[in-house]
Amino acid sequence: MSYKNKVYVAFDGDTDIKYYNMLKAWKANNKIDFDFYDAHDLNTARDSSLTESIKNQLRVRFDNSKIFMILVGEKTKWNRKFIPWEIEQAINRDMPIIVVNLNNKREKDDDLCPTLLRDQLAIHIPFKSKRIQYAIQNWIESHKKYKSEGKNGAYFYID
Repeated sequence: MSYKNKVYVAFDGDTDIKYYNMLKAWKANNKIDFDFYDAHDLNTARDSSLTESIKNQLRVRFDNSKIFMILVGEKTKWNRKFIPWEIEQAINRDMPIIVVNLNNKREKDDDLCPTLLRDQLAIHIPFKSKRIQYAIQNWIESHKKYKSEGKNGAYFYID
């Protein structure tokens, strides 16, 4: 059995990789209080590979992850390649879900949020290092609490 300590980060690789790279840059910067164990560090899933081969690599990442984070940009909900499959995996695995709005909206953005996430228990936050770090550290326990109370839907933090 694997030790689940990673954050699975999903994003539209064609348009939003710069935001994923910013997460890695924040992590590498000693002057910014930001850290996470990135499931992408486990293996490489290349777009040139066969779909099932990529999904096998992504399953390994899921198997080692404790939380699912999705970076939501303008084109995310239109992505049909892997995003819907990744969301379904997170839902089926009952993973805590962090929805990061790349437009920095603080709550659920109905215009951009993928349909599969519309009614799911998830925290919706802006793309800010402190907010993301807080969610990574705190959403798991909140998710457990809300699940035990039978709650679902979109949550957000009040500043």
